[in-house]
Amino acid sequence: MQFLFKKYLGAMVMPLPLILLISLAALLLLWFTRWQKTGKTVLTFSWLTLLLLSLQPVADKLLLPLESVYAKSATSDPNQINPPVDYIVVLGGGFTYNPNWAPSSNLLNNSLPRVTEGIRLYRLNPGSKMVFTGGKGTTTKSSAEVAAIVAQSLGVPAEDTIALTKPMDTEQEANEVEKLIGKQPFILVTSANHMQRAITFFQQHGLNPIPGPANQLAITSPLRPWEKYLPSAYFLSHSERVWYETLGTLWQRIKPSKDLEQPQKSEHSQPK
Repeated sequence: MQFLFKKYLGAMVMPLPLILLISLAALLLLWFTRWQKTGKTVLTFSWLTLLLLSLQPVADKLLLPLESVYAKSATSDPNQINPPVDYIVVLGGGFTYNPNWAPSSNLLNNSLPRVTEGIRLYRLNPGSKMVFTGGKGTTTKSSAEVAAIVAQSLGVPAEDTIALTKPMDTEQEANEVEKLIGKQPFILVTSANHMQRAITFFQQHGLNPIPGPANQLAITSPLRPWEKYLPSAYFLSHSERVWYETLGTLWQRIKPSKDLEQPQKSEHSQPK
């Protein structure tokens, strides 16, 4: 119940739903009250906010600081990993499951770049295993199982894939990974904008993740003028990632970890 409440509340305060709710409130003021000036001000403010968050220079300027913490993978050269790791952990993301689709089509939004980067790192570490995390949504298979199916379709042997199907968020993913691999170093693959928060969760469990950022979004290379200065749903999604991670970080700082409160329940107990 708490998980569902958190997800519904989080979805409602994302930029687009929140701005639409504020705009609706402004329209109600304009149509049904004498607060005309207030309604006009609120509507203008919400429209301008939606416009700015949909422009590439604004969205990516907001997103870049998040991604810059782990801007470049520390695992590009296998010689930098000494000794080589035994596990590549790929965190779950958006997914669905339709067996009639091409396997990779079942990974939505941030998930496919994470899996493909995980496969690249797996091939740089012969003998390693790929660990996928993520529970079920409303589908018959979990996020972890779908990601493993995609990896296998791209040439990773089934015996080299492990699906952790219980976790529903990053904190639970850290807990399940701890049970599987203990304190040995491993490569952690997730979106670059999520990496800092993920690393914090895993380190709180006493784990030793090596960052393998994927799905970098903030564009710093040249773009055509119409790509930069015309509003786009694509760049609005970049602003959404900033807002999502900001809220997640605030929650991470104020919410006590269950594992810190009850360390006896962890197999490798140490103070997402």
